[in-house]
Amino acid sequence: MAAGQATSRYIRTSAQKAGLVLDQIRGVDITRALATLKFSRKLIARDIEKVLRSAIANVQQKDGYGGDADRLYVAKCFANQGPSMKRIRPAPMGRAFRVVKRMAHLTVEVAERPAKAAAAAPTKTKRRGATAKAT
Repeated sequence: MAAGQATSRYIRTSAQKAGLVLDQIRGVDITRALATLKFSRKLIARDIEKVLRSAIANVQQKDGYGGDADRLYVAKCFANQGPSMKRIRPAPMGRAFRVVKRMAHLTVEVAERPAKAAAAAPTKTKRRGATAKAT
């Protein structure tokens, strides 16, 4: 089972806003996750899509990769808080308000689902001692 991850650092959004979009794709197969990100109205979804595509490319380069992209899914995804830029906004009467411009580090991990073992179909066997009834 192959797994690969990708990280994008210093993205200009808060980790909380990125986490809202990441919650939608966690545990979902990659085709559905890409479709969710494509049609999301959040701007951060474009950056997350780039990170997801990079993680998919990383897992496809691994030695243990089976070659079936349909078995890939988003195993983990999270947004950590990055550094914050502190800025000053002028306020009335000579005061100043602090503006915090936040950044986030996005991490997406893609893994391969294990192959499902084919369940053996139960075969019909005659019971011992059973007799056919003649009508």
